[in-house]
Amino acid sequence: MVDPNIFRAYDIRGVFGKDINEEVATLLGKVFGTYIGNKGETLAGRDVRLSGEALCKAFSEGMMDAGCNVYDAGMIPTPVAYFGVVALKMDGGFQVTASHNPPEWNGFKLILNTGDTVSEGFGMEKIKDMATKNEFRLAEKKGCLKKIDVLPVYENFLLGRFKPERKVTIALDLSNGAGCNFVPKLLSKAGCKTIAINDVPDGNFPGHLPEPTQETLQHLSHLVISSKADFGVGLDGDADRAVFVDDLGRILPGDVALAVFVTNLDKKGKVVYDVSCSSFLKKVIEDAGCEPIESRVGRAFVMRKVRETGAVIGGEKSNHIYFSDVYGFDDAIFAICKMAEIISKSETKLSEIVDKFPRLPSIPIISFDCPDEYKSMVVKELAKFFESKGFIINTIDGMKATSEDGWVLIRPSNTMPQIKMTAEAKTEEKLKELVKLAQEVIKKKIEELSGR
Repeated sequence: MVDPNIFRAYDIRGVFGKDINEEVATLLGKVFGTYIGNKGETLAGRDVRLSGEALCKAFSEGMMDAGCNVYDAGMIPTPVAYFGVVALKMDGGFQVTASHNPPEWNGFKLILNTGDTVSEGFGMEKIKDMATKNEFRLAEKKGCLKKIDVLPVYENFLLGRFKPERKVTIALDLSNGAGCNFVPKLLSKAGCKTIAINDVPDGNFPGHLPEPTQETLQHLSHLVISSKADFGVGLDGDADRAVFVDDLGRILPGDVALAVFVTNLDKKGKVVYDVSCSSFLKKVIEDAGCEPIESRVGRAFVMRKVRETGAVIGGEKSNHIYFSDVYGFDDAIFAICKMAEIISKSETKLSEIVDKFPRLPSIPIISFDCPDEYKSMVVKELAKFFESKGFIINTIDGMKATSEDGWVLIRPSNTMPQIKMTAEAKTEEKLKELVKLAQEVIKKKIEELSGR
């Protein structure tokens, strides 16, 4: 029996040995192979997690049972899997990864021939229904397994698009993840100097959890300053997310990084950003001669909005950046190269570029444990509460409550049994008041509804 809770908003995730195992992986392979038509050429990739190789093999077996040929790319960053499917004109693919989750977790990103991923509202419900009902179709002729090296194709693609005008020094925290073997070599070939930490791939993630945060990137911040690097970058476990650190060692939120890219676009156009981004970003986008478009939080939603609207770039507060130049994917490696090019051409430092943006007091995302089955109910109750207090409610993603003094966004996590909150206000005092109110009512509603 497949646990229905492993089917998330934009991927499949669970704890290995508890929610996900080889048997589940093989079933999911059969289901996905059936979903894409029981034929065709597909790409298989994985990150560094210890269960990755076994799960990749098991999922591949299921795909082959369903009639698909599988090209095993081995350990690759997730953006390379997206790129490989589209650039090599494959019929689909999958990446075994749990991104930034703790080491005992693993999962699958299911990639369609367009580079889109199966997600909530775009196939995930069907995949979930087929898997929980054990519905799939086996092919008369089993597919075959082949090896493929997609990294050189991706490397050539990137190197043909970036021409730094001077040698840029970049400090890297690779989180012992899938970017370790590839990213420093690529940047060196592009003419950059790199200084790296946590640069040995290890699914135990000995340096820190594979999520680049204020806490985990403190060492990187000090390294940027001590090495006099132009900037620093922290990658997550599968290298689809880059958190930038300026030359003063300050960790930049994703909306600030997006603002840097927007003010240095080669062409103007539409810019997609998620509802958790700061209010200043909309003005920066408009001042750059671009059109701002708001989106729900999450890769599948932002990427789809970038593609649907023909946007030149998109971004999330969580530091996923989506470039039309690379098929609209969120690609941390492309983002690093682009930032290096921007800094190489600029007469000002990254910190000076950043300091030009108007900023409002805000808090990083705060997470509250909440069982999956109660998350939506909790958010609905919170919307009622804030509306009763005179806030204007936006439900594009979770619940965003706005007043004259600021806003608070409360939404269910797409990947974990958690409720996430962030907030922004005109003053530090107003921010403290808003955060205190929100924290108290979130904890109260979770306790009331779940009994915790």
